Amino acid sequence: MGMQVGTGGSGDPDVMVDINTTPLIDVMLVLLIMLIITIPIQTHAVKLNMPVGNPPPPTEPPVVISLEVDFDGTIIWNGDTVPDRATLDEKFVNAAAAPVQPEFHLRPNKIVQYKFVAGVMASAQSHGITKIGLVGAEQFVD
Repeated sequence: MGMQVGTGGSGDPDVMVDINTTPLIDVMLVLLIMLIITIPIQTHAVKLNMPVGNPPPPTEPPVVISLEVDFDGTIIWNGDTVPDRATLDEKFVNAAAAPVQPEFHLRPNKIVQYKFVAGVMASAQSHGITKIGLVGAEQFVD
């Protein structure tokens, strides 16, 4: 460390006392490098406990029931026309009571009114059908 002292002149000489910061910066850089070296390298990997072996194959494919709603609101259950709403509800009750619930594939016509499709879906939901999906949605994409 050094001290700078002004040379003589008339009056009281001003003493300049400045700290030399160069060694402090050197020490800080050495400490920073040591800190960087001692920190372990972060690996961006997620450790997962994955199951070992092959999963068992599915026992049997699910039963699929095809529901179609025609342009005038006519409901077709696996190719057979359903005459009224009570018959549809009865079929939904029987399907919901099955030990393994079937999958329902609902295919509405492109020009059918929404109320008919919503009515079929509401009936299915009210009777406990949980596996229902819309099929043929590509016809609605323009």
